[in-house]
Amino acid sequence: MKRLILCLGLVLAMGCAAMGQSKKVLIYTKNGQGYVHANIPASIECLKKICEANGWQYQATDDPAVFTAEHIATFDVLVFSNTNNETFDTDAQRDVFKDYIHNGGGFVGIHSACGSERDWPWFWANLGGKFRWHPHQQDFDIKVFDPTNPSTDFLGDVWKWKMDECYFIDHLNPDIHILLAVDLKTMEFNDREKPRMETYPNTTFGDYFPLAWCHQFEGGRQWYTALGHRDEHYQDEAFIRHLTGGINWAMGEKDKAEKTETNQ
Repeated sequence: MKRLILCLGLVLAMGCAAMGQSKKVLIYTKNGQGYVHANIPASIECLKKICEANGWQYQATDDPAVFTAEHIATFDVLVFSNTNNETFDTDAQRDVFKDYIHNGGGFVGIHSACGSERDWPWFWANLGGKFRWHPHQQDFDIKVFDPTNPSTDFLGDVWKWKMDECYFIDHLNPDIHILLAVDLKTMEFNDREKPRMETYPNTTFGDYFPLAWCHQFEGGRQWYTALGHRDEHYQDEAFIRHLTGGINWAMGEKDKAEKTETNQ
């Protein structure tokens, strides 16, 4: 009887430990003055469902006051979903974010997150680049450059994408590992856009331009996708898998799985 009670106690303790190890995600949507995407509510609901499906705890907010060292340290990944312009109110909040990355934190940027903190070069380097411009919304083909990342490993060679803004991003961090790129041959540019296209990106990347990437920067793990302008995208099964895989990668889950397989 005592042995049975002891075993039950161990099982309960292990269960509590597992619960204590639940991942925690910050869904952050702060926008400064300027354009605010109407897709934010849809993106929040999508990300909440992703967290619930994976057993992750989460907090959704647009209040930069959450950026205190003690509070931010409780999160495994910070998801900047369609943040734009000034994302923080104070330099102290920026320092908390920077320290979080330096301490090995995970970061995920979605769509207009690349337009955040436009006067802070460190933020651009952390995300992987800075928004420059985009042509009109349209369908386009996406080339899968890395079919092994958890955010892309379910896709074929080409991802047919519907009605989105194709972001052209500059100040690209040379450390980024490109996952997806738009096939520029499948796009159309109107008379207003053609001169801008000739200025940038023109043939900087040939017939392609990066749309999603990951990298490890100054101790942290960063994943970004330029996709996701419309509400409908956050109901698209493939896009949901794309985001889920990106969050998992930023948490370091794929690396842990690979290490386990190597040690077996």
